[in-house]
This record gives sequence, structure tokens and C-alpha cells, in this order.
Amino acid sequence: MTISIISRRRLPAVLAVLLASGLALPAPAAAKDLLVFAAASLKNALDDIDASYKKETGKAVTVSFAASSALAKQVEQGAPADVFISADLDWMDYLKKKNLIKPDTRSNLLGNSIVLVAPADSTVTAKIAPNFALASVLGDGHLAMANTQSVPAGKYGKAALEKLGVWDQVKNRVAQADNVRAALLLVSRGEAPLGIVYKTDVASDPKVRIVDSFPDDSHPPIIYPVAVIAASTNPDAAAYLAYLKSPTAAAAFEKQGFTVLK
Repeated sequence: MTISIISRRRLPAVLAVLLASGLALPAPAAAKDLLVFAAASLKNALDDIDASYKKETGKAVTVSFAASSALAKQVEQGAPADVFISADLDWMDYLKKKNLIKPDTRSNLLGNSIVLVAPADSTVTAKIAPNFALASVLGDGHLAMANTQSVPAGKYGKAALEKLGVWDQVKNRVAQADNVRAALLLVSRGEAPLGIVYKTDVASDPKVRIVDSFPDDSHPPIIYPVAVIAASTNPDAAAYLAYLKSPTAAAAFEKQGFTVLK
């Protein structure tokens, strides 16, 4: 997961942002490349979409995948992104309030859901319902989640557990990760017996399986908005947003389990 530098004039500022965020420094991208900041859960779908986009247009797209919270903060600090795709409305609203996106380019792109997952070879079972015995199912282990205070997947998961009346059972036994893919990895490696991730994440890792799905009414609607960053002058940004709503992109999103919003 890397960010490529587009403007050499802004190199010192961008280096500071990258070092502060703990992200690795990449090789420089070509000046014409579009730089997209996207929620970590979009990686598989966007990798396929961007490959198709390059094949059809001849233009490359550089994508930085991370938690929406981290990406929004990087935009705020001056990272030269052109497009931002968030895993929730809150972080897009955050940038809007600071006049850091072009409001007329904003739209709701995708929907998703959250699930309880376990390692593929685990025999654990659970039925998600009000006051279900999550702590007992965990045994001596921890529940892997993205950061519950800032990362969308973690916030959705916490909201669901609170609504179901089981948060207090497990709040001191949560292994919090920087983003949802990192939480998924804890389960995939067997370091956590259970985790809460997006349904779409499960398609990316054969070493995990879905135990049960959280009811849609147990958490706020999971919506992925997209917008062009206010400081972007890249002429390809609008075309890329249009491509994200094309039949080709829709098929790639749906293949990973996303709901394409019309």
C-alpha cells in the first residue's frame, strides 16, 4: 500500500505527511498519473477497475489504500490526491466542511455490509441476535476490529454491538487494527478467533469464513461516497469518476460483493 508523489514542488510537504502517517515511500509516479485515495476495503475491486481503465484509456491510476480516517487526514495535511473514496459519509463530510473537496463532484458510489468472521478451519458457530453470547464464543481470544473510534469498519462494528447489547461483554477484548484489511489479517493468520469486517473483505481471503451477518438495522447504512479533491487540477479526475459508474466498474464492484448505488 503506497502513495506515489505527483508534484516535485510539493515533495517536502508530502514526505512529511507520509512519514507522519507511517506509510512507506514509493517510487515516483509519472506526472500524468491520477492519484486516488481509497478505503482499504476497495483494493481488490479497484485493482481490477484500474487495470481495465488503463487498458481502455492508456492512462495509469496510482492508488493509496488505507483507512478512510487516515486518508482524510492526509488530504487535510496537503497530500496531493485527486480523488477520494471513503468507506463512510463522516470522513467525506469532514473534508467537505473544510472545503477540501469539490462538492459538485460528490456522489454515493457503493453500499456494503459487515459480518462476523472466523478462520476458515475454525468450527465456531454463532447466531447474531440481541444479547447473543459473543464473549463465550470468543473463549480466551480477542475480537479483531478496525479502530472503533475512527475507522469506518470499526465504527460500524461497534455501533452494531452496542445496538445488540453485547459491546460491554467484549469492549476490553478487542484487538484494534489500523484498517479493516489489517483486522481481517489477524483472523486469517489465526491470531484472533473472530473478527468484524466488511462482507466484501471475505472474498479477498480464502483463509477466513463468514460466521454470520449483522442485521442492516443494527448499524448506520454503510455508504461509500466519492469526490474530487478541491486542490486537484488533474484533467482526468472527472473522467475517472465517470468510469467508476460504468458497467465495467459496476461488474467489478459487484464481483467483490458491493452494492452499486444508482
